[in-house]
Amino acid sequence: MLQIDLWKRIVIWGLVALGLLLALPNGFYSRVETRNDAVAALEMGQTGAELEAQAAQWPSFLPSSLVNLGLDLRGGAHLLAEVRVEEVYQARLEGMWPDVRDLLRQERDRIGPIRLQPSDANELRVRLVEKPEEIAYAASQVRGLARPVTSLTGVASNDIEVTTDGADIIIRLSEAERLAMDERTVRQALEIIRRRIDEVGTREPTIQRQGASRILIQVPGIGSAAELKEIIGTTAQLTFQPVVGRTSDLDERPGAGNEILPSIDEEGVYYILEKAPVVTGEELVDAQPDFDQNGRPAVSFRFNPTGARKFGDYTAENIGNPFAIVLDGEVISAPVIQSHIPGGSGIITGRFTVEESTNLAVLLRAGALPAGLDFLEERTIGPELGADSIEAGKIACIVAFAMVLVFMALSYGTFGIFANIALIINVGLIFGLLSMLGATLTLPGVAGIVLTIGMAVDANVLVFERIKEEIKSSKGPARAIELGYEKALSAITDANITTFITAVILFAMGSGPVRGFAITLGIGIITSVFTAIFVTRLMAVIWFERRRPKTVLQGKYLRLVPKNTKWDFFRRWRVSLGVSAVLIVVAMASFAIQGLNFGIDFKGGTTIRTESAQPIDIGEYRSAIQPLELGDVSITEVFDPTFDEDQNVAMIRIQAQDGEEAVSADVTQNTLKALQTVDPELKFTSVESVGPKVSGELITAAVIAVVLAIGAVLFYIWLRFEWQFAVGAVAALIHDVVLTIGVFSELQIQFDLAIIAALLTIVGYSLNDTVVVFDRVRENLRKYKQKPLSEVLNLSINETLSRTVMTSVTTLLALLSLYVLGGDVIRGFVFAMIWGVIVGTYSSIFVASSILLWLGVKRDWSKPSNNAGNQYANIDA
Repeated sequence: MLQIDLWKRIVIWGLVALGLLLALPNGFYSRVETRNDAVAALEMGQTGAELEAQAAQWPSFLPSSLVNLGLDLRGGAHLLAEVRVEEVYQARLEGMWPDVRDLLRQERDRIGPIRLQPSDANELRVRLVEKPEEIAYAASQVRGLARPVTSLTGVASNDIEVTTDGADIIIRLSEAERLAMDERTVRQALEIIRRRIDEVGTREPTIQRQGASRILIQVPGIGSAAELKEIIGTTAQLTFQPVVGRTSDLDERPGAGNEILPSIDEEGVYYILEKAPVVTGEELVDAQPDFDQNGRPAVSFRFNPTGARKFGDYTAENIGNPFAIVLDGEVISAPVIQSHIPGGSGIITGRFTVEESTNLAVLLRAGALPAGLDFLEERTIGPELGADSIEAGKIACIVAFAMVLVFMALSYGTFGIFANIALIINVGLIFGLLSMLGATLTLPGVAGIVLTIGMAVDANVLVFERIKEEIKSSKGPARAIELGYEKALSAITDANITTFITAVILFAMGSGPVRGFAITLGIGIITSVFTAIFVTRLMAVIWFERRRPKTVLQGKYLRLVPKNTKWDFFRRWRVSLGVSAVLIVVAMASFAIQGLNFGIDFKGGTTIRTESAQPIDIGEYRSAIQPLELGDVSITEVFDPTFDEDQNVAMIRIQAQDGEEAVSADVTQNTLKALQTVDPELKFTSVESVGPKVSGELITAAVIAVVLAIGAVLFYIWLRFEWQFAVGAVAALIHDVVLTIGVFSELQIQFDLAIIAALLTIVGYSLNDTVVVFDRVRENLRKYKQKPLSEVLNLSINETLSRTVMTSVTTLLALLSLYVLGGDVIRGFVFAMIWGVIVGTYSSIFVASSILLWLGVKRDWSKPSNNAGNQYANIDA
């Protein structure tokens, strides 16, 4: 019977209420954000009536978690940094020399004098000068310095390996210790970067590890990536090292165990220092901007007890000797020790400005980065562009929403209204889950929500079309509604699981905005299935219990497909496959001849978006940039109906510079200065730079993502259906992907990382269509065991044709609004989606089914067949 238990109704409405409650703060974004900032300030000890008033702007008993806005919606800076972990190996080995020296000096009577030898960065080499025959004994003593590796993967391993070579003892770090050091170094760098950014007081920074040795840093609201690099890019490695001597010759040999470093204050002067420091910045507990006795800016510092003891002992033993204070490989000062300094505190003087001393104190308090950073990727999004993106996204969502709501109401009447209410709830649940997870919403994420708006109706359309079929079979309205939901469940499940697989792979293989798109798509699939299967059904049951109608879905509603179609889709199946084959050949030829217009995501380089009050003259822009000798530079003017009339927007693409792995901020700054000679009012609203190392990895990851998505889907369909179905579905997927790449190649539309997200979504959408058709084919094969396969396929496609067209139209309505109103930033992405919906609809009807017809299928795999000759039905000659 058509009924739902009371406890189920309570659970369904409870989940809906909870989701909408979690989403509620996003409807009052500015107010809640201000309140959250005020509460955070109060918790940190700040006081004031204004803060308390701001904290009272939002009730404390209501949820206050918000969806974080990404850089492309708020503006800010993005960096992808790689930690140079190899530097830590060398520092660790150099730091062992004092221990090795002191240990072997105790055995001087037996082994004689020792000498540190020049060696590779990966080893420490010590020579027995007079008694090489004692090398085995000396090595055994050094092995006593080994310590167990402090990591789970290094259990039962020592941190060093000691070998001999003639009269030399060679000390290397073990592989287990290297792995443990890599992990510690990246974690330490991650924490220090977080502390440094927190010191600046920015809002909602994203700082997370990416891969083995990379760190992703995204800070909304900051002026530029160059500014962010100044905050985090300095290692701020502070050391106090003994002075061996001074020189003006940089090429002078410092001797084993020593190094030559330049002086900041004295031009042309270099200090010869012992490499092994007495005390390091890691033993600092505080650093504050200060002034010296002459009133000049300085930095005062204080050591922890261990550092204070080392500092005190050394100053007591070396009165009258100079002591170098070294910051990041430069001698800040080298004062002479006048007396014992027991307190563990001191002051760093130098030619500082007040701002420089303040910044240095911040860096020292946050701690030293354990190793240097290479910046592989940087992006700067101006706040104006972010505001435009938010406005464009809002308008596109509202228009898409309105179009879909009107279309569903016209197509299904009362049930269309149920679907519309569920759609509104669906979007609320998406924002509720995003808020609960603390996810970041980017512009591709907005596109994912708009796509969800278009695709969310698919499950409802499947159910409503199935109810219509049951009504035709003379079923009563109650039974028809019940059977509609029951029989549509299989198609809904299979279609959404295959799409969800692509979302998971996209999340696993993607990064940044692509992951944001994958999150919204995946969450959208979950909420769409929930609202379609439970919420609309509950509304239909409540309505039916009150109205008791004699029929449902039988009015004069909008129809895009005539009733009871009996079209023969396979009468000219060779023609349809031939057309597809020709298009594939053209696409492949275009790809082979002119290739794709790769964006900087794949080529490496810098893309700059400019805005100016004056009309753009590309020739003048090019002439201004040419003296910089930046290689291949492309300049295009952007025409966008969403811009104000006085906006003049250009995109400048600069190729990756030879020999540079890290992105250079100088290129951006010099380009800005050159262009401002043409137009002084010109400004950069966004800057995106990708190093060649990252771009090469992105191409590999993109190819792997597409292959994995297709492979995962092949496996799933094989399990759920039969291998012939899987081959047909995968053939349709390859058909859609190849044609989409062919269109981008032929039209030379920019192909970037977002297009990979579109390709994978096309894979999911095409599968959605194909699986719905195949699900009906499987059902009809069991139902009509004597019909030829071609008739079963035709019948199945005709029965699902209305659903296929309805879903495609609703999705296209949403995408078209996004294409027209969403701005040029994601126009290529949306174009790929529109093209994918069109070719995906075509391939699910003609390509996948034709392949299935050609291969033939088992007629009833639920029961074993005794007649092998009749087991498969192939193309009817």
